[in-house]
Amino acid sequence: MIVLRAESIDDTHAIAAAVARLARPGDVIALVGDLGAGKTAFAQGFGAALGVTEPITSPTFTLVHSYDAGDLTLHHVDLYRLERTGEIADLALAELAEGDGIVLVEWGEVLGGMAGGHLAVVIEAEPPPTDPTVEPARIIELHGEGPAWAARWARLEAATAAWRC
Repeated sequence: MIVLRAESIDDTHAIAAAVARLARPGDVIALVGDLGAGKTAFAQGFGAALGVTEPITSPTFTLVHSYDAGDLTLHHVDLYRLERTGEIADLALAELAEGDGIVLVEWGEVLGGMAGGHLAVVIEAEPPPTDPTVEPARIIELHGEGPAWAARWARLEAATAAWRC
């Protein structure tokens, strides 16, 4: 596990960009955290680093937004409204990741064992500071599951070293 501290949304975007530079077609990245933790901000930084030029928004009601990123397609999935395993299976996440796809899944904890090999990004907002003009920091934990991320782990540690706790 890698534990990072993002002091600002810019830090969250930078951490996401560091992860994106190591992502490969076929990857599934599960974003885990409470409402307002920063999952969509992470997705925005991730997409920008891949070359997505259109605005990245949470796909809560459409479930999946797909973005062209040059040689890749970024599929941004939101499982917030799904309640049954069958509904998740119907999204065919593995098929989205095939070929040139990378899949980012908000509310990734809903996947349970369905994710297979993936990177879990757990985001937790610290309590808000007493000064309302200062945004709360976030703790971001990276957990690799499976051989694909194990092979990149040392590079991921190096890429995120500036934000290590």
